[in-house]
Amino acid sequence: MPSVREFLLPDLGEGLTEAEIVRWLVADGDMVAVDQPVVEVETAKATVELPCPYAGVVTRRYGGEGDVLAVGAPLVAVTVEETAASAGEPRATGSGSVLVGYGTRETPRRRPAPAAVPAVTVPAVTVPVRPAPVPGSAPAGPAGPVPVVSPLVRQLARRHGLDLRSVPGSGAGGLILRSDVDAAIRRAEREPAGVGAVTAVPGPAHGPHGSDGPEPVRVPLRGRRAAAAAKFSRSRREIPDATCWVEADATALLEARAALARPDGAPIGLLALLARICVAGLARHPQLNASVDTAREEIVRWPATHLGFAAQSARGLTVPVVRDAHLRDTAGLAAELARLTASARAGTLTPAEVTGGTFTLNNYGVFGVDGSTPILNHPEAAMLGVGRIAEKPWVHEGRLAVRRTVQLSLTFDHRVCDGAEAAGFLRHVADRVERPLRLLEDL
Repeated sequence: MPSVREFLLPDLGEGLTEAEIVRWLVADGDMVAVDQPVVEVETAKATVELPCPYAGVVTRRYGGEGDVLAVGAPLVAVTVEETAASAGEPRATGSGSVLVGYGTRETPRRRPAPAAVPAVTVPAVTVPVRPAPVPGSAPAGPAGPVPVVSPLVRQLARRHGLDLRSVPGSGAGGLILRSDVDAAIRRAEREPAGVGAVTAVPGPAHGPHGSDGPEPVRVPLRGRRAAAAAKFSRSRREIPDATCWVEADATALLEARAALARPDGAPIGLLALLARICVAGLARHPQLNASVDTAREEIVRWPATHLGFAAQSARGLTVPVVRDAHLRDTAGLAAELARLTASARAGTLTPAEVTGGTFTLNNYGVFGVDGSTPILNHPEAAMLGVGRIAEKPWVHEGRLAVRRTVQLSLTFDHRVCDGAEAAGFLRHVADRVERPLRLLEDL
C-alpha cells in the first residue's frame, strides 16, 4: 500500500544549520529512484546536489528557488509503494549514499583521502597558551525560553527588532524558519502599532539624504556571504593579528615559470610556484601552520599542511583547500590548484574541499592591487598575501635596472608567534621568489 515519506534536509556537517535551494531537479509528479539527485542546494560552504533516499512519486516540494531551509526541515515528500513483506519492517532512514560532509545513519561519516596522495597520520603538537580575554555574554532578555533557530535567522530577527518567542514556527517540531521571520516582518509593516503580536523597529523614514533621495538597495545577507561575514567578524573579534610585508624582485620567478610545465604539457602557473614556496617555508616555520584552541588554552601545530587559496567566482569569494600540500610536488600542486579553481567557478566544490585548511595563500594581485592586510581565515594562524607583479626601477647586481617586483605581506596571529618568527617565514618566501633555485635546498 502507498505511503508518504518525507526527505528531510540532512546535516551537511561543519556546523552548517541551513541551506538555500538553488534549483529543483524534479517536479511534482515525477518518478524518482533511490539515490537520484532531486535538488541542488547552496550552503555557506559549497553547492551540492542531494540524492533522495526513497523511490516513488514526488508529491510535494517544500520551498522554491531562493528559499532557505533549516537542517531537519522537510525538503521533498515522496509517495512510495510498500510491499506486504516490507510493510511490517522499520522504515529505512537512508539509502547508504554518502555525500561529502554528511551521510546516512547506516553509513558512518567519512572524508575521502586525496587521490594519489598517501595519508599521513601524525598527532598534532599542542602548546599551552593563555587566550585573550573573551567578552562577556549578552545580558539575558525577557523571561521565557528563546526558540532554537539558526544564527542567520536569529540575526535577521534582531535586525528588525522581532521577538522570536512570538513568531510561530512552520518547520519540523515548530522550528522557526527564515520564511517565518520574513512573514512576521511583513505583518509588522502592515499592521498599526499595538495591533500585532510582533513589532519591528522602523528604519529612517526617508534615508540619510532627505525625502527626495532614492530608496536604498537592500541585498539579503545569506548563504556564503552571511557565513563569510560571520567568520570575518569572529576573526577580528578573537584573533590579535599583525601584518608585516616586504617587496621582492620576482623577475627570476617569472623566468622559472616560463621554463616549467606539467607532465601533461600544461603550464605551471605562478600560483603553483608560490604554493610550493609557502609549503617549503611552513616546513621550516611550523609555528605558522597552526591555530589556537581557546577552550583548552593551547596552540595546535598541525602536522599536515592543508593549503587554502582565495578563488573568485560568480558566487563570490571562496577558499578551496589543497589537502596534504606538503606531499605534492610542484606539478601536483599545479594540477590540484587548476582542478579546484575550475570547480569553484562552476560552483561544484564539495564541503570537504573548502574546509580544514591550515594556512591560506591569497593572490590579490590578480585584481591589480599592490598590497593588502587581509583578515585571517579563522581559525588559521597565518595568511600570505601576494600583490601584483609590476615593472619598477630596481638595483640589481649593483646597477639600476627595470625589474618585475611584487609586494608580499604576511598576516599572522600574534598569539602563536612573535614578529621575528613571522619575519623569518616572510624572508624565506621572498628569498625563494627572488632566487627560485634555492627551492632545491628545501627538497
